[in-house]
Amino acid sequence: MDEQALLGLNPNADADFRQRALAYFEQLKISQDAWQVCAEALAQSIYRYSELTEVQQQLIRETLITWLQAQMLNPQPEKTFIRNKAAQVFALLFVTEYLTKWPKFFFDILSVVDLNPRGVDMYLRILMAVDAELVDRDVVHTSEEARRNTLLKDTMREQCIPSLVESWYQILQNYQYNNSELTCQCLEVVGAYVSWIDLSLIANERFINMLLGHMSVEVLREEACDCLFEIVNKGMDPIDKTKLVESLCQVLQSAGLFSIDQEDDVDFLARFSKLVNGMGQALIASWTKLIKNGDMKSAQDTLQAIEAKVSLMLQLLIHEDDDISSNIIGFCYDYLHILKQLSALSDQQKANVEAIMLAVMKKLTYDEEYNFENEGEDEAMFVEYRKQLKLLLDRLAQVSPELLLASVRRVFNTTLQNWQTTRFMEVEVAIRLLYMLAEALPVSHGAHFSGDVTKATALQDMMRTLVTSGVSAYQHTSVTLEFFETVVRYEKFFAVEPQHIPTVLMAFLDHRGLRHTSPKVRSRTAYLFSRFVKSLNKQMNPFIEDVLNRIQDLLELSPPENGYQALLSSDDQLFIYETAGVLIVNSEYSAERKQALMRNLLTPLMEKFKVLLEKLMMAQDEDRQMALADCLNHAVGFASRTSKAFSNKQTVKQCGCSEVYLDCLQTFLPALSCPLQKEVLRSGVRTFLHRMIICLEEEVLPFIPSASEHMLKDCEAKDLQEFIPLINQITAKFKTQVSPFLQQMFMPLLRAIFEVLLLPAEENDQSAALEKQMLRRSYFAFLQTVTGSGMSEVIANQGAENVERVLFTVIQGAVDYPDPIAQKTCFIILSKLVELWGGKDGPVGFADFVYKHIVPACFLAPLKQTFDLADAQTVLVCIIFFFAFTLIAMWQTEGKKNNGHVVLMVDLSYKENTLFFLNGVVVWLLFTCCSTVFCSSPMLKIKLENCRFENLTLTCITCKLTLSESERIGSSSLGCLGFSCDR
Repeated sequence: MDEQALLGLNPNADADFRQRALAYFEQLKISQDAWQVCAEALAQSIYRYSELTEVQQQLIRETLITWLQAQMLNPQPEKTFIRNKAAQVFALLFVTEYLTKWPKFFFDILSVVDLNPRGVDMYLRILMAVDAELVDRDVVHTSEEARRNTLLKDTMREQCIPSLVESWYQILQNYQYNNSELTCQCLEVVGAYVSWIDLSLIANERFINMLLGHMSVEVLREEACDCLFEIVNKGMDPIDKTKLVESLCQVLQSAGLFSIDQEDDVDFLARFSKLVNGMGQALIASWTKLIKNGDMKSAQDTLQAIEAKVSLMLQLLIHEDDDISSNIIGFCYDYLHILKQLSALSDQQKANVEAIMLAVMKKLTYDEEYNFENEGEDEAMFVEYRKQLKLLLDRLAQVSPELLLASVRRVFNTTLQNWQTTRFMEVEVAIRLLYMLAEALPVSHGAHFSGDVTKATALQDMMRTLVTSGVSAYQHTSVTLEFFETVVRYEKFFAVEPQHIPTVLMAFLDHRGLRHTSPKVRSRTAYLFSRFVKSLNKQMNPFIEDVLNRIQDLLELSPPENGYQALLSSDDQLFIYETAGVLIVNSEYSAERKQALMRNLLTPLMEKFKVLLEKLMMAQDEDRQMALADCLNHAVGFASRTSKAFSNKQTVKQCGCSEVYLDCLQTFLPALSCPLQKEVLRSGVRTFLHRMIICLEEEVLPFIPSASEHMLKDCEAKDLQEFIPLINQITAKFKTQVSPFLQQMFMPLLRAIFEVLLLPAEENDQSAALEKQMLRRSYFAFLQTVTGSGMSEVIANQGAENVERVLFTVIQGAVDYPDPIAQKTCFIILSKLVELWGGKDGPVGFADFVYKHIVPACFLAPLKQTFDLADAQTVLVCIIFFFAFTLIAMWQTEGKKNNGHVVLMVDLSYKENTLFFLNGVVVWLLFTCCSTVFCSSPMLKIKLENCRFENLTLTCITCKLTLSESERIGSSSLGCLGFSCDR
């Protein structure tokens, strides 16, 4: 509603506001949407219902009943959305009033609506709205609301549910032949309520016979199916459930519903399939319970009932409509699970397994309408459906692996013998089945071609057929992709029969793979080719130089101005460069030859890089600058990707390639001084430096100072946030080797960080706030790396003023910022500094800093309103542990100098949450430190000033000193072994 207009209803409103209010309500009277506006306003007011007076509440009840009566007299029914909104209002009022002031809620509504069609319509809508308020699992309820809803349902079961059920029966009986809409609404209500009311009220002869009768009525049978499904899905005694399902099935079968016709209404069959699935799973659940209870006779009867439904299940599973088939998969999967548990299968059960297997194989097949070039929602749904079928295939393998292997082998061989004249979907599914066997028949480390001779021989024969049949030349992308996927999945086949490697390599390299007409095939093949080469390793030696020559054109860096559409995208080229690197590094060539090949690979990149960088420096157009910068970034990325080929066994030095990568560094680093497109260029060079730190180790160190200097110029929050991990990597890897460098760049880095953090930002700019938070975390992570790497002298040598500033930022991070991750890091830093500097070797004045700032920080952090012990992140980081750890570290350094005691002076002036803090945190902390960590000797004295323990009694375990309720502590010392408390 118009909030400004409503101000005119105030008795003290001026004339203008009153006039505006009158005009608004006059307009509302004639508006078609007036009821919707008023209903929404009424719905909102229900949430503030408790604030109304008794008279106002009664007026709302009477208004709703009056409105309901009017619906039956109006010549035209209200619009659907208004009826739904009104039903919501009734439901909200029910939730508020039923237990206290309106126990006859449903009886009052029934007395008004009787069997009037419009009244029944509103009655059923109200029932659905009530169910949504009480039961809908999509609505998140508080624990209080959940308890309230449980009480409401319990009360309804006691007081009105039988009457409601009787009203449903009367509605169904009166309207089943002349008002299908109301009948369907009522069936929906029955289906919704049956899950939480007494099932015997519905699962009885009169109701079931009526519902089964509806199964023969075209306009009612879909809702009747859903209603029967909910009845079957209700929890029951296993024997009773079996009897119920069997009685339903007998009637449905006698009605001819068990004979599935492909031409039947697919919408109904989808619902019917869901019902059959529910009945099958209900029987299986009963069988499981009976087996668990040891009732073998009843279990056998139930198993026979399940077996009798398999024929119907297969008809639905094989149906051409995937929705119908998908709805029955649950029953099929659970049935196979039963067979898996049986010690031996009967002939009929074996036949069932084979029938399911053939059905799955058929349903895996693509249809003619599948759009491979522009996959949409329908295609995505089929992909998901295929995943369900795969689960069935995996379960079939568990039940009868030999049968599955034999069936797949038969289908595969038959199809590939005549692949040239076979439809693409049949060829694709034949290869797909071979691919799926790899997971359906799992082995350790992909060793499919060893161990079980029968299985290994079958798979080896199929793979040999795959690579020699020429099917890789099939002119359809789905078949091509499936061929390459399967070849890579069974890469160990080529260790057994390496003579087939050249054939497959040519398929990858020619028009079937990397030069295919489809960009989708080229892109996927680039990745698969990389995997294939990596997996074969030494077996690639005879083909290395030939492969490198054949992929030469695919390695070319495509500058933006040539206008030529490259075969591969830059992302795909990354895989090709990595493949080239793997071929060179893993070869049996000498170090000199490897160096020559790597130089041949990377020199064109370096030369192009220099030319493109010069062009960027002169470019005026921003779009051209961006295109050139992206191309430069790709060049750096390609060089970086080749380094992934090296390992601990094949290092850069061992391969003689250090000089090549050092040349790359010298070529790429000038990009850092380019004033244009800094973010893109810095990102690429920074990534390359990360890789070189790993590969070149100490050889990269001379380049770090210059690179760091350039990256700290004109940097923003994101630049710093990405630069700090590089410094952390260098610090953690080289430690004292880089101490001079760190001491030199420490304060420039910190000044850059502080400058960015102090920049003003819009109050509601969430992005800027998040950037600053992440930068702050990165800053603290940097300090943690420095202190954790044993290089605290880097901080200590920055001068007293700078050291103090750094320490205060850590204290601030530990106390003031509501960020548990940063707090955790800060307390780790403080603990480490106390450990390193707490003795004689620490900076001058550090001991005073500990007592004046670090110790209070341990107490002040939990006193902050933002410190939430109920928050999962806060608990997860265990900040309290770090408080204790800090105090323990202090004792380790200072306590030994003071007869085994640390005396802490803590002034806790009375605050609102001080007592909670003492009761919940400090007591645990201090006395855990005493009694748990050190166990046997008194070492910790705590002086608490201006503090009061309320409703808490502390008793010293050693001297029995008791601090009782409301006792004030002045400067008394508590210094014995530990304390116990009555809380």
